[in-house]
Amino acid sequence: MNDSQQAELILGNLVSAVAMLQNCAQFSLLMPEVRVNLAYALPGAKTPDEVAAVDGRITVVRGFPYASGLPRWGASDHMARLIIEVRKHDPKINAGINFKCDASVIEVVQKYCSERGILFGWIDRTKEPAEVAEKDRSSMPWKVNQLVTNSGGVPRLFYEGEGWGKEPLFVTLGSDAVEVAGIAIEIAQRYQQRPG
Repeated sequence: MNDSQQAELILGNLVSAVAMLQNCAQFSLLMPEVRVNLAYALPGAKTPDEVAAVDGRITVVRGFPYASGLPRWGASDHMARLIIEVRKHDPKINAGINFKCDASVIEVVQKYCSERGILFGWIDRTKEPAEVAEKDRSSMPWKVNQLVTNSGGVPRLFYEGEGWGKEPLFVTLGSDAVEVAGIAIEIAQRYQQRPG
């Protein structure tokens, strides 16, 4: 498969994943303040320009998730850098999606991971060294290293705790966008069905 075929497959997979999310009203319950991004990297991606993501992120319109734009290369910075960094520890990771994190979501995700035998993890932002936190775009290697060290591998589901000016967020990692969207949807459905 050549590079342009690979790129087309990635964009097509993202479009399918976005359609799944847009048809799932429950996923709106997991919408964080920063909104959701869904990203999928080319094999061997080294920069965010080699990672496709939803342009303008995913928001909520009339109770359903809604993509602000189409997937395009270079549309994500944070999620793209996360996938690139995680791949140094697990080259099978190509895609990721973020969603809301609070005590109820943590409980739902921990139970989901335990039932499915999926590695669960978290990043404690309070332990982030000042020199890393103060320099823009320098925290990703530290965060991923802490995550992998504390979890004993690369967790497919993890959350990033609160940091100064940072919203706590969950991230799902996987081999493609449809896979990570599917996991996020299952979690949203469980979240909606949790006992009041």
